[in-house]
Amino acid sequence: MISPTAKKFHGIPLSVLDLAPITEGSEASDSFKNSAELAQHVEKWGFNRYWLAEHHNMPGIASSATSVLIGHIAGATETMRIGSGGIMLPNHAPLVIAEQFGTLESLYPGRIDLGLGRAPGTDQATAFALRRTLNTGPEEFPQQVEELQNYFSGHPAGHVRAYPGRGLNIPIWLLGSSDFSARLSALKGLPFSFASHFAPQYTLAALKLYRDNFQPSETLEKPHAMVGVNIIAADTEERAHWLATSQQQQFLSLRRNMPTKLLPPIDNIDEVWSPYERAAVEQTLDSGYTFVGTAEMIKEKLEELIDNTKADEVIINSQIFYQKDRLRSYEIVGELME
Repeated sequence: MISPTAKKFHGIPLSVLDLAPITEGSEASDSFKNSAELAQHVEKWGFNRYWLAEHHNMPGIASSATSVLIGHIAGATETMRIGSGGIMLPNHAPLVIAEQFGTLESLYPGRIDLGLGRAPGTDQATAFALRRTLNTGPEEFPQQVEELQNYFSGHPAGHVRAYPGRGLNIPIWLLGSSDFSARLSALKGLPFSFASHFAPQYTLAALKLYRDNFQPSETLEKPHAMVGVNIIAADTEERAHWLATSQQQQFLSLRRNMPTKLLPPIDNIDEVWSPYERAAVEQTLDSGYTFVGTAEMIKEKLEELIDNTKADEVIINSQIFYQKDRLRSYEIVGELME
C-alpha cells in the first residue's frame, strides 16, 4: 500500500488530503488546475498518497464528484497512490462505487485507494437531494461496506456483478471521527484513518479501540492506522500564522452555518470572531493536530504526533489561500522526509 517513490519521516510515510479549495475570486476550474499542480509537486517530493474528500453544497470545496476528480489527478501523476478520503458511502449505491472505482483501478492499476466514510458530508436537506430518501443512513454503513466488498470479490448476494470492479484488488480504508468506524475497521481487519485534524479530542481513544479489537484478515495481518493533521508551513512563523487565518475563517463560517469560498488571510482575526467563536474554532483546530510555523517547528510537532499516536501514516491537510504558499508548505514538509 506504499507508493514506490514514497519517502518517509522517521519511518512514517506522509500523504496529502486535498479538499480542492475554491478560493475567493476563483472558480472550480481553477481549483482543479491547482490540485493537479499540487499533486505533481508532492509526487516529486516523495509523498505517498493523494486523497480527495467528498463534500456537497459547500461553495469553497470543489471535490463533490470525487471519483471524477480522482481520475483527473491520477491522470496528471505517475506513481503516487490516488484515492478518496473519503467517499461518503450512504450517499451512493455500493454497486455504483464498485463500478466507478473498478474503472479507476482499470485505468490506473495498482494506484487507487478507496477510503469510505459513513457521514453524508453535508446537511440533511442536501443528503435528501442526493439520495431522494433518508431511509438509508449511517447505521446501515456496515452492510453497505460488506456489499461493496462482495462486488470486488465477485461473490455478491444475487446475480448482480460489478463490471469493471469484479476481481480487482482495491484497498478499502474506513474513515472516522468517532469510535464507530474504529470498531468496524478492527472487526473487518481493514486499515483505518482517523480525522484527527477536525476531531482531535477522540483520536487516541479511537486508535486504542481499533488496535485493541483488531482481527487479522486477508487484507491485513496487523492494524494499520493513519491520522490526519492540518499543517501550514512557511519560511517565517509570522507568515505561517497569517496564512492560517484562511482556515480559521473557513471553520468560523461553518460554525455560523454560512459556508463561503476559502477567504484570503487577514491581519487581525480577532476583529472577525467573538471570544466564544474563537474558543470553538480553536477546540476544533487543536494545536496537537494543527501545526503552524517554520520547518523546525513542524518537524518537532510531527515527531511529537507520531510518538503520541504511534501512527503508521500521517495525512496532511493544508487549507492555504495562495497556491504558491500551499506548494511551499508541502515542499517544506517534503524536505523533512528521508
